[in-house]
Parts: sequence; C-alpha cells; structure tokens
Amino acid sequence: MTTKRERETIDVKAERAVVAALRLPDSRYDPADPFGELRALAEQAGAVVVGEMTQRLDRPVAGTYMGGGKVEELKGLCDRLEASVIIFDHDLSPRQISKIEEITERKVLDRSELILDIFASRATTHEAKLQVELAQLEYTYPRLRAMWDHLERIVGGSPGGVGTRGPGEQQLEIDRRLVQKRKLALQAELRGIQARKRREVRARRMDHYTVGIVGYTNAGKSTLFNTLTAGGAYADDRLFATLMTRTRDWDLGGGLKVMLSDTVGFVRDLPHNLIASFRATLEEATHADLLLIVLDVADAAAEQHLKTVHETLDDLFREVRESERRLKDGAEPAPEPERILLLNKVDRLRDNAELLVWLGKHENAIPISALPGEDGGLLGGGIALADLVRQAARGEIRELDITIPLGDSRTIHTIENRAEVVDRTYGDGVVTIRARIGARQLDQLRSAGARMTIRGEEATRPREGWGLRT
Repeated sequence: MTTKRERETIDVKAERAVVAALRLPDSRYDPADPFGELRALAEQAGAVVVGEMTQRLDRPVAGTYMGGGKVEELKGLCDRLEASVIIFDHDLSPRQISKIEEITERKVLDRSELILDIFASRATTHEAKLQVELAQLEYTYPRLRAMWDHLERIVGGSPGGVGTRGPGEQQLEIDRRLVQKRKLALQAELRGIQARKRREVRARRMDHYTVGIVGYTNAGKSTLFNTLTAGGAYADDRLFATLMTRTRDWDLGGGLKVMLSDTVGFVRDLPHNLIASFRATLEEATHADLLLIVLDVADAAAEQHLKTVHETLDDLFREVRESERRLKDGAEPAPEPERILLLNKVDRLRDNAELLVWLGKHENAIPISALPGEDGGLLGGGIALADLVRQAARGEIRELDITIPLGDSRTIHTIENRAEVVDRTYGDGVVTIRARIGARQLDQLRSAGARMTIRGEEATRPREGWGLRT
C-alpha cells in the first residue's frame, strides 16, 4: 500500500517511473513519439523512465481514468520493472489519483504535478519561488482529501472526558484553512511585485521599443537572446532551462536600439494556475511591442508546439485585458503586439524540401539558426530579422506637429529621444514639437496616456497589413 510519506511529496528524483496515457479521440500528442515530451519532463524532474503504457478509449473512466483492467495491468508492469511511481500524461482528479494508488500500490503523479515539481527545482529568485509555491497551493487545495490521510477528529481534553465528545474539527478543515491563509499571503505579496513590475515595464515602454522572445520550451529562445545581445542568459538543451525574464539592449544599427526580453518557455496543457501565477514573470512579453515566436522546426511535433504557443499567448492576453479593466487607471489598454514567426534550427533539417513546406504554410516566417556565426552574428535570416524589427520599431515615418503640455515632461522626453526633432515652438503652457516620428511610436505614446494634440493625426494611423511577418 502507498504510505502517507509518499503522498506528502511530489518529488520524483531518482525514482523508477512508468509513464501512462489514455488516448482519446481529441488527444494532442506526437504520433511518432507519443511519450517523448512526458518522458523528457520526467527525466528533467530526475526520474528514470523504465516503461510505458497506453490505452485508447472514447472517454475516460470516471473512477480510474483508465479502464479497471488496464490499471491492474499497469500494476503488473510496475511490479516487473520495479517502478515506484506512475506518471500520467493528463490531469487527474483527487479521487482518480487515490483509486489508482490503491490498486497499483504506487505513488501516482499527473502532468500538472510533474510540471510543478520541475518549476520548483528551477526556481532561484524570491519571486520565482513565490510563484511556484502559489501554483502548488492552487493545485493542492482542492486535492487535500486525496493527498492526506490524517482525517481523525481532533477533540480537546482527555479522550472520553465530559464535554469532549463533540464532533470537534477535522484535520482536513484545519489544513484547508492553513492553505487558504498562505495563499492569500502569497497573492498579496505577488500583487505588490506585479504592480511594481507593471510600472517598470510601462516606464521602459515609454523610453524604448520592446521585443519579447517567446516559444515552446527548449526551442532555442535563450540561445537567440544571447546571440542578439550580450545577455548571458542560461541556455541548455533541456525543458524549462529559463524560468525568469531577462531584458537587454539589442543594437539594430543606425543608432536604433530596442529592448529584447527572454521569457519562460511554454508547454502544452500547462496548468492554468501556473499561467496565472507566472503572469508577473511574463509581464515583459505581455507588454512588448513585438513578439518573436521561436519554433524548433527540426522537432517532429513543431506544428503542435506552434499551436500551443499561440493558444497560451491568447490566454495570457485575455488575462491582461481583464486585469487592466479591473485596474481602471485611466490609461488606454495597450494593443496586442504583432507576432513574427522564426523557424529555428533549420540547419538540423534533413533537406531544403522540409523548409519549403514550412514556408508554404507560413510564407512570412523567417528561417534562422539561433547559433552565432563566425562573425558573432545570427546564422541565416539575421539581416531580414533586424530589418523587420527596425521597420516595426519605427513604423511609417511622418513629419508632424505635436503639441504637449509642458507639465507632461515624460512625453516630451520620449519624443526627443525617439524621434527626429525638426523644430520647437513654445506657447502658453505648451510646446509644439515638429518631429519626424513613426506611427507605431505615436501609438505607444497614446497607449501610455500621453497628453498631446497631433496635427494631421489621422494620417499617422497604421494601415492594416502594415508588413509584419506573422
């Protein structure tokens, strides 16, 4: 039988593991290597995967997810392989976990628990640790009954004494109160971090054009970041090598620099509470002017990875819009950033035909290899990428008269730093700056709440399909 000690931890280090999955009609996985990602996740958590088991059904079984006979077969496989843990490629209910553990006499983890364990092992900063702890509590709270077995009644005084035979309070209820109290404390601290980070990002956005690197985990984002900047981001050929955002200058030449951010990688079926908890970590991406989606086209599951990235970004931006509506701070909601698709690791493709297939599906994508070339620059596609980002950072250039109150020194400073100033005229409490400025730069100022009047403003609105590759 499983012990209380086994279910008090989701740590799977050095344990022999069997991975299991129920393949439903709408399941998303790589047919060429159905357990490839789960196996990699388990190995990143420190487990040794020694066996696999799959079952195909039209719908999950209520009590055990897999069929009862298949769970018995799973127990037999674990016995033969001396596996001590079973890892499912799904999220299971507390009742399902408890029932499968009872039948198999093994510790059972689902996909979310495994991802949370990896994030916990990677978290190094105070903020990341808070984010992980909150995500773990969000996951654990509704599962307390299945995870703990100390549900005895607690009574005061000596057993059987007069006045001590009431129902008392279940330990489960105490646990829930403690978890809820800790959750509230973490949420309060993280709200403070998030508010500070939001201010920092907005301030940076006023002064700089910002570009975020996003993509599936292990797609090559940190390698690209290090190649384009002197970033020093940790890059490794493993899942979730990056858990915190790094931001550095990217010099595009001609006196134009943008701020480039490296972000945590996405993964399919990422627990929703983990997305919510890591909002502050992804603040750089959600408030960027432009997103570079890095895709490992040499991966057999690349199409699925791209779909996951877009779905995760859509979820994040929905949360951002809801959060900004709740704030009601008077600033216009920032427009969602454009997305550029970078087809990374093209040097690993078997032949050029594979690349042509990708370009046929995504004709505006840019093929690259994130590894640096002999001159330190990007291998393949580097010039095209820099030109595109330069165009995006400036937008369509127009010469305009912009009138700003003298009290709005931040907007004045931003225009003088980011546009070519032709002339200045001072009036009663205002300054009119004639400047050559890009349409996108004006949109940034507008979304940041700048107080300005622009002569011929209608001519500065960016046209649909202004040229970005998506």
